[in-house]
Order: sequence, then C-alpha cells, then structure tokens
Amino acid sequence: MAGSTRILVWDGALRLFHWSVVLLVAAMWWTAENGVMDWHRRMGMILVGLLAFRIVWGLIGPQTARFGSWRIGPAAILGYIRNLRSGVHKPSFGHNPMGTLSVIAILAALFVQVGTGLFAVDVDGLESGPLASLVSFEAGRQAAEIHEISFNVLLALIGLHVAAIVTYLFFFKDNLVRPMVTGRRASEDFGDASLSDARLSWLRLTIAVAAAFAAMWGVSNAG
Repeated sequence: MAGSTRILVWDGALRLFHWSVVLLVAAMWWTAENGVMDWHRRMGMILVGLLAFRIVWGLIGPQTARFGSWRIGPAAILGYIRNLRSGVHKPSFGHNPMGTLSVIAILAALFVQVGTGLFAVDVDGLESGPLASLVSFEAGRQAAEIHEISFNVLLALIGLHVAAIVTYLFFFKDNLVRPMVTGRRASEDFGDASLSDARLSWLRLTIAVAAAFAAMWGVSNAG
C-alpha cells in the first residue's frame, strides 16, 4: 500500500538459509538421479552445515528466527484453523501456527535425509556416505532405504508447503514469498503491536556460522 512503513520480518541470514536449502534440495535430487555422487556428497555436507546453523540461529537469532517464537500449542493451531475456515486471515509477524507446523515437518525430514545419507551404502557398496564406515553394510543399506523413502516424504511436504503459499496468495491476497525475498512487510499488517525488528547481531551470526563449519568439519573427520 502507498506510503506504508515496511518493517524487517525475516533477517538476511534466515532468508539465505531458506533459499540455499531450496537450491540444495533441487541440486541434490539432480545429482542423485544422474549418478553425480561426488557432488551429491559435497552438497550433503553443505546441508549439514546449514542445518547446524539453523539450530543455533533458532536459539540466538532474531525474534522471528527463534524456535521460542513459534506458536504450536493446540489452542493457537485450532483457533487459527477456525479463523481460516471463517475466511479470516490476519498476517503474522513471523510464522503463523500452520506455517510453523510446515517448517517443523520440513526441517525434520531434512534431518532424516541428512542423517541417513551420512551412513547410506548403495546395493553394491560402490557409493556410500561419509560415515558409512562406522556402521555395518546391512545398517548402511537400511539407511539408504530410509534415505530414499524420506526424500519422497520431503517432496510431499514441500508440495503441501507450496500449495499453502498459493492458497494464501489467491484466497487471502497474502504474498508470503515476497517477504522471504525482501525480508519486509507493511507494518500496517500487524496493527498496533510492538514488534522487534529482525536485524542481525554480527556476534550471534558469527557464532552460528562457526557452528555450521564446526559441524561440517566434525562430520568430514569422523568417518
């Protein structure tokens, strides 16, 4: 809207994490389908770092990045669903309850993907994850099977996530993609609430990035 004040809702680090995961999932699917396993493993290691970053950022990052800001109680979820069924949608400063559930499910699927991929072994033992030497061949094969199944689950969750974004856009005229690109939304969306701007703390960002590199180093040296 003209003349509206736009406030920072999503910090730059969180947005970079989000779009990096989008690109990595697509690229890792392509490398797996085409047998480019060296690059698949490299990208998997980057994903290890990104997930480690997200854990730390969820503890020390700006308000909307923190796990503590997520509204996932039954009352919040049921109340939000009732409002949606009544055609009432009030934009949230951060994730709404349904969006929070979606993020939790996708992050959980990503952790399963990474965890199983680290130990996975292919059927003839020629390709394996960086930690496969720590488990038996049978355990590595089980990890590979779960890895494949969990990717299909991840794709389904991503599909639901995209479908929800499209629904909000067409039914509630709420573009959820733009703020995840620019980081900003109109302050009028949130009424008179006193909100914390999602600005970065460079010290906290340094800690989270260090955790990401520590995770990658730890995994690469554990096998």
